[in-house]
Amino acid sequence: MNKLYIGNLSDNAAPSDLESIFKDAKIPVSGPFLVKTGYAFVDCPDESWALKAIETLSGKMELHGKPIEVEHSVPKRQRIRKLQIRNIPPHLQWEVLDSLLVQYGVVESCEQVNTDSETAVVNVTYSSKDQARHTEEIPLKILAHNNFVGRLIGKEGRNLKKIEQDTDTKITISPLQELTLYNPERTITVKGNVETCAKAEEEIMKKIRESYENDIASMNLQAHLIPGLNLNALGLFPPTSGMPPPTSGPPSAMTPPYPQFEQSETETVHLFIPALSVGAIIGKQGQHIKQLSRFAGASIKIAPAEAPDAKVRMVIITGPPEAQFKAQGRIYGKIKEENFVSPKEEVKLEAHIRVPSFAAGRVIGKGGKTVNELQNLSSAEVVVPRDQTPDENDQVVVKITGHFYACQVAQRKIQEILTQVKQHQQQKALQSGPPQSRRK
Repeated sequence: MNKLYIGNLSDNAAPSDLESIFKDAKIPVSGPFLVKTGYAFVDCPDESWALKAIETLSGKMELHGKPIEVEHSVPKRQRIRKLQIRNIPPHLQWEVLDSLLVQYGVVESCEQVNTDSETAVVNVTYSSKDQARHTEEIPLKILAHNNFVGRLIGKEGRNLKKIEQDTDTKITISPLQELTLYNPERTITVKGNVETCAKAEEEIMKKIRESYENDIASMNLQAHLIPGLNLNALGLFPPTSGMPPPTSGPPSAMTPPYPQFEQSETETVHLFIPALSVGAIIGKQGQHIKQLSRFAGASIKIAPAEAPDAKVRMVIITGPPEAQFKAQGRIYGKIKEENFVSPKEEVKLEAHIRVPSFAAGRVIGKGGKTVNELQNLSSAEVVVPRDQTPDENDQVVVKITGHFYACQVAQRKIQEILTQVKQHQQQKALQSGPPQSRRK
């Protein structure tokens, strides 16, 4: 290769300047110097003289105070060690930019260029041309909680496709199979140049932030519907989400008009899940269900199948209200993640609560008024089957069917009714106690 590339030239460099440098170094050339802004080309008589020029001049001779670079002239994509990156958004941290660039080699320098624009411009110099060539496409990795990823993707992938089109990037998301109970985050990989990756990152984070704020608003509404729960302890959001209190105002305004549950009070709920999902809930050698039980603080057992071809299996969950919320929430989420329902459908499961037979009437209400109000409030289907024969504990079953939050609202309201019935019985027993002896 006889043709040379001469780089790192000042804007004032002229052909005569280069002619003088090559003449002083006693290196012949076989044609004129073709000078561009910041670089130039020239032909040597043969390859040996070209190598001599590179060894003698590159980085060792200065022109207008700048060391010149001399290399074999190769296609543009391969020859550039120095890159200029423009339109870097102000919110992009320098540590993020550095971590992206060093993935492809040793960065000799990364200098910010002073401009009048709000966006940043940097000049990056790599130790070799190959490393600089690879930075034309870089991967940017973003971790996002799985709760937000579905809305980032959008219906039939529309949101993600729009971001790709608007930013000229390629975006992929790690599979659901990589999720674990204690690592509910998925990796969003954005590929493009630094400029397009920065634009995509801005759009992705905007969408995730919108999803987070919508969830916070939804949880604030749920806080008024689900009594007895500390919604900051759900375990359904990232630990750093910092959810605000569901209500505000003076203490009197925040006092709920319903009885509070003690942590020691346990409930038993029978949740019916697709038989095909049992393996996913249990996990390899039972690891997932053990982790789930520890995480929720509940006893979780899966009952044997009632028949070889049974389509559902019963999960027996025993624990206080918050444990029920966390355990059931994880089970609903796992069934969704493992695609045991259509992507366009909500996960709807049936849950059974056993209530004392004498309290069943209070759950139903006069003419079915209470159960109808309960269904309207929760959006769950609540059924107290008629003509049930109470079990050995004089209890009957209340069936609740719906998506997770609907079922939780219904379960909590039913438990509230049962608490009221229990308190009423206790008061009645005290009032009808043995009469005191009268003096004669």
